[in-house]
Amino acid sequence: MRIIIVNYELPPLGGGAGNATANVAREMAALGHEVTVLTSLYKDLPRNEVIDGYRVRRVWTVRRRVDRCTPLEMLVFMVSAIAALPRFIRLHRPSTIIAFFGIPSGPVAWVGKFIFGVPYIISLRGGDVPGYQPYDLDRYHRLLRPVIVALWRAARVVVANSGGLRDLANLSTPDLPIAVVPNGVDAIKFHPSGKSQPRSRIRLVFVGRLQHQKGVDVLLRAMGRLARPDLELLIVGDGPDRNLLTSLAAELSLERNVIFRGWAEKAELPDLYRSGDIFVLPSRDEGMPNVLLEAMASGLPAVATRISGSEELVVHGETGLLVPPEDADALAAALAELSDNAALRTEFGRRARSRVEHQFTWRAVAEAYLQMAKNPPDHARPSSNRTVDAV
Repeated sequence: MRIIIVNYELPPLGGGAGNATANVAREMAALGHEVTVLTSLYKDLPRNEVIDGYRVRRVWTVRRRVDRCTPLEMLVFMVSAIAALPRFIRLHRPSTIIAFFGIPSGPVAWVGKFIFGVPYIISLRGGDVPGYQPYDLDRYHRLLRPVIVALWRAARVVVANSGGLRDLANLSTPDLPIAVVPNGVDAIKFHPSGKSQPRSRIRLVFVGRLQHQKGVDVLLRAMGRLARPDLELLIVGDGPDRNLLTSLAAELSLERNVIFRGWAEKAELPDLYRSGDIFVLPSRDEGMPNVLLEAMASGLPAVATRISGSEELVVHGETGLLVPPEDADALAAALAELSDNAALRTEFGRRARSRVEHQFTWRAVAEAYLQMAKNPPDHARPSSNRTVDAV
């Protein structure tokens, strides 16, 4: 098959969805398919290159930050990608377009169908679904909901990366079947250290954007409640809330307990996970968090919030602990429980590694998308109100 994948983010840009795009493209190429990723040009990145067997074509944008993108920058990408699409289609003659994010990638794929008759798949990632992160995105979702729903209905298949995200999407389109294809993880790159290293302090690790969605403020308050000098929190990531969070850490007298590592390159992440004892993801909302899969593959027990996506990965009491979102006291109690029990951390980490190693692979994700491109689920019966579990 010849496939174009559209995503405004691709490593080194962005987070989980960019990572998913790169891994899916690599696996599709390894299976013998011709894959081209249409993405954003950024600084000195080459306009055209081949990575892991798939082609990358970058279009002009005004993006200023590697870790996040403004609505205006997304709009510029969408316009640039639409302008470039006719040439790409004539050159590569794709059988399918896969749009990661209904907005801003969906309109690009829709143009491919409307003008050239190329069917498309939309992969929902979270922020492109009405109702997700209402504290940040409600205004945009209310404005764009008619466009979002129209793009979904015109797609060959709509895919969500978790059951919870599918259910949220179905609130906007209860009659539309939505497939579920969870994220995968590279269990070769992300693996346990294989040897225990004596440490003076137990290290908690968080990886992600520093923004309200991720709940790092709740994590800091939990650390403040614990007030334990034997705990160290490594925060890997950057974002709009960094200054606010550093001020909060100082207010809670946590300067000696919290390390703001900043943005890390993809190649640095495996060692950063392996440097920790417990992974913490206190998010308020998630789609299907790649960082949680990576941490579990690295053999870390996880403490996460009981929200969609995270609760589909962490088995409470087996691979980690789940706590209610926004609850610093419950989070502190869970962290104390694991911090005080090295044997439990080891057992949870072993089970976490086994779970993702056998159930969440990028090859399975790529094969699911390929199968839907060849034989899409039946969308001809809108009253069926059913969903499709692809993986």
